[in-house]
Amino acid sequence: MLEKSLISKEEAEELSLRWQTVTYQVSEAAQGRDVRILAATKTVPAEKINYAVDRLGLRLIGENRVQELLSKYDLLHKDDLEIHFIGRLQTNKVKYIVDKVDMIESVDSLRLAEEISRRCQKIGKVMDILVEVNVGREESKGGIFPEDLPAFLDSILPLTGIRFAGIMVIPPKIVENEDPEKYFSESFQIFLDIQRKKHHNIREPLLLSMGMSDSFVPAIRAGSGQVRVGSAIFGQREYK
Repeated sequence: MLEKSLISKEEAEELSLRWQTVTYQVSEAAQGRDVRILAATKTVPAEKINYAVDRLGLRLIGENRVQELLSKYDLLHKDDLEIHFIGRLQTNKVKYIVDKVDMIESVDSLRLAEEISRRCQKIGKVMDILVEVNVGREESKGGIFPEDLPAFLDSILPLTGIRFAGIMVIPPKIVENEDPEKYFSESFQIFLDIQRKKHHNIREPLLLSMGMSDSFVPAIRAGSGQVRVGSAIFGQREYK
């Protein structure tokens, strides 16, 4: 049963318009390729997510915070919904989400990969993961530097509780006169290099996830197969 009373008519109309705009822009940029839209749902209430699932056809969401995911999980209409975890994940919180998500997109250390694998083995599950790549080589951020990626993949591919499904890239903030597409182009070349190598324990086809609300169109044009769109769908967030 649809939760008609939990989202106002104005909210529904605005959400529908934003969704139509994003899906059109993705389709135009993709030019026939299959590009997935992940709706980043940090701070978005369950009733608004459910409206997008029930009425608009949203099928994939990403949560950034463990506690927020747990607070929403039982309220979500999950029959046709895929849930990814896209935020920084501490090893001591892995146990709370491995039975609730379909993919973890922010793996950036061997210790985290080992913990996900161990927890998944306990429940008889193999978790699809994306390795987070720090394409801007920013010391203040998480993610594997591009030059360290081959060795990192070699270290995690033997883990039987996880399956490597691709890479997730968040480029650095763009400064004035800097070309944002250079990071997307570099990321796509990194992705192609991974595809060319013969790896075991991987999900095919591999996924390149890059591009957010302010950059998903050029990211798609550069080769992204999934974009993480939050404010362009749900409007500006109110952070507490």
